[in-house]
This record gives sequence, C-alpha cells and structure tokens, in this order.
Amino acid sequence: MGMTAVWLKIDEERIVQALQEAEERLDSVEGEVALDFSCVRRIDPSALRAMEEFADIADVKGVNVALRGVNVGVYKVLKLVKLASRFSFVS
Repeated sequence: MGMTAVWLKIDEERIVQALQEAEERLDSVEGEVALDFSCVRRIDPSALRAMEEFADIADVKGVNVALRGVNVGVYKVLKLVKLASRFSFVS
C-alpha cells in the first residue's frame, strides 16, 4: 500500500474553512495529512470542534493527521480539551 501525504497550510483567520477543505481531500489520501499550524497563535471553540470532527473523519478513513509548527499555547489548549492525543506533532 502506497503512502500519499497531503500538506496544507492553515490560516488563523480561516481554521474552520481550511479544515473543511482538508476534509474534502481525505478521500484521496492514503497515509498521512500534515497541517501546518505555524501561523496559528490562538484557537477558538469553533476551531476546536472542527478539529475534533476532522480527527473523527480521518480516523474512520485510516488517515494519520500530523500538525506542524504548533505553538505552545495552542498545544496546551489541545491538551486541555483532550485533543492532543488525536494528532501527531512535528516541529
């Protein structure tokens, strides 16, 4: 089975929309999706819900989700709401 990796840059102002766009690409992915969070400094509740939904769909489709460039504050929020374990983190 081949690995197809998809890399997407996430804009802080459009986290929910970017995750919805990434969700549409999950059907064509085998292996891993890498989301670049280096531009994201804060995360709001709607983005957290979108991330949880994205992780659920990725799990069903057997796709691993790697978050790149996550700052400490965003990581702490993901850890606090118990979402950090759903993703892998790459610096």
